[in-house]
Amino acid sequence: MRPTLVFDLDGTLIDTAHDLVATLNVILERENLTALPFENAVSMVGHGARVLIERGLAANAVTREAAIVDRMFDDYIAHYTDHIADLSRPYPGLIAALDHFAAEGWILAVCTNKLEHLSVDLLGRLDLASRFAAICGADTFLARKPDPIALTETIRRAGGVREAALMVGDSKTDIDTAKAAGIPVVAVDFGYTPIPVTELGPDAVISHYDELVGAVTRLRPDLAVAR
Repeated sequence: MRPTLVFDLDGTLIDTAHDLVATLNVILERENLTALPFENAVSMVGHGARVLIERGLAANAVTREAAIVDRMFDDYIAHYTDHIADLSRPYPGLIAALDHFAAEGWILAVCTNKLEHLSVDLLGRLDLASRFAAICGADTFLARKPDPIALTETIRRAGGVREAALMVGDSKTDIDTAKAAGIPVVAVDFGYTPIPVTELGPDAVISHYDELVGAVTRLRPDLAVAR
């Protein structure tokens, strides 16, 4: 039975915030609204494009009818697709960590609330897609995180089993999803959550990917991850 390691995407595998915020500002400016400073907008990232747009509108102290938000969402996806990897890059140490787990026979997968085609596109442009047995997004299944079905179905699609799986994420959504699925979760503290992950009850916290092997080993020594 091969163990499975499931990763969130934005703020966990890849630092995508600059491209996400840049796209938000393009869409806001098309509506004659004020672009947001990156440092103010980064905490809005991580819950999908529609929520990001709604938060951008709220930051401008305006609302828009649902049909206009729908159009803004479509415009956002179109622009973001063309600029999805302009500035987005893997977090330091990620590639070495993926290499290690792959060499040890682990199945690697992605469970994200980003749309599936955008997730596959981003990881493909960064030459990472082939490393994952499954890349599942907000529209892959009938449920999305924090519904545990999104995680358990990702594991199943990747060829793993829940009993031999762990998750790595950066947010309350990821932690709640893993807990609901009965799966240990490692939180990274360099993601986009405005709440420190130490306050969200993960099973372990890491500050760099060179700490991941040790964290996984402590949580599941029975899965025999070599140091």
